[in-house]
Amino acid sequence: MPTEIASGDKLSALGLFAGQEQVLQTLDASGPLSMGELAGVLRVRPPTVSKAVARLSALDLVRRRSQKEDGRIIRVELTPEGKEKAAQIEALWDEIEQDMLTDLDAKDQRRLRKLLRRVSKNLTRSGHPATALEEIETEIDAISEAAA
Repeated sequence: MPTEIASGDKLSALGLFAGQEQVLQTLDASGPLSMGELAGVLRVRPPTVSKAVARLSALDLVRRRSQKEDGRIIRVELTPEGKEKAAQIEALWDEIEQDMLTDLDAKDQRRLRKLLRRVSKNLTRSGHPATALEEIETEIDAISEAAA
């Protein structure tokens, strides 16, 4: 089963649609963000974030708050339920990563780490955003931990 289908099924079992997990994970890692900041981190347009936040708010996973200094700025933060869901998502990704590495021996895993580092360097030279590099480094770290 392709990873996209497996992850979509697993997210669905958590009551989420693909993409919503990125909002929750971003807020879990960074803390409260304005709608504009969240859109920037996720590299999507503000209306896309607004729709995702509205749906997650209806599920009581996030809440929106006006900033005291400037009521026009809305900050989004995880609710306690959202924090719990973010932890479940993290466990889900760990499970998927383990599934991806199942048939790779230690030598294959070392080769994969080496190839991912080369990809990361290529992205750096091409001027891609730091967030893409951080995602690849996170994957390299996860693979290294799984190999240990």
